[in-house]
Amino acid sequence: MDILITGGSGGIGLAMVKTLLKEMPDTKVHATWRSQEPVFQHHNLTWHSLDLTSEPQIQSLSNRLPKLDWLINAAGVLHNQHHQPEKTIQRVEPDFFLENLKINTLPTLLLARYFQSALKQSESSRFAVISARVGSISDNYLGGWISYRCAKAALNMALKTLSIEWKRTVPNCTVLALHPGTTDTRLSKPFQRNVSPEKLFTPEKTASLLLTIINESSSDYSGKFLAYDGIELPW
Repeated sequence: MDILITGGSGGIGLAMVKTLLKEMPDTKVHATWRSQEPVFQHHNLTWHSLDLTSEPQIQSLSNRLPKLDWLINAAGVLHNQHHQPEKTIQRVEPDFFLENLKINTLPTLLLARYFQSALKQSESSRFAVISARVGSISDNYLGGWISYRCAKAALNMALKTLSIEWKRTVPNCTVLALHPGTTDTRLSKPFQRNVSPEKLFTPEKTASLLLTIINESSSDYSGKFLAYDGIELPW
């Protein structure tokens, strides 16, 4: 198998890389990094420098990977050096809102556009993206986190729409939106205080749970929004 993990240098992404190489030793894994290449190396692993907000870079990488069995996008942003998730509408700032869309939503559309042909070469391919339960509109009871919620809701719509199109044009590909739960990574670090220990997963546990879902999903699952335990979430 040939697998690409974008955002492979992040907490969940890197755990996925390591899990795949351990549990599927014959798999060729390609993974991307943006700021600094990880020190982890493996004879079946190839690292690629990639800015997921750059369409030319995504297109260039697709030209180097003409066939894929799985593509997993594990990249995302919740906060940055200057902004935390908004607790109120008074905190919404256009630049941060657009950054959320630029990182959490648009790259998935570009990956689908440029890797469609590569995924079509496989008899049973997967296109899986890490979303978030807070992107569910009907499950929103707390408010807040406005930019992140909007970006993930847009991502979910993009994946649902893609799954409908690909049922006609890439019928061999299963499209999945995945909720990883609260994972002990840099992204969730400022928000772990009120998370009970049994609900705070290690990256390794999250990676194992999500990879099991990806591996066991059939075409009947395409276009679904699934949590780490396999439960279907409401849009």
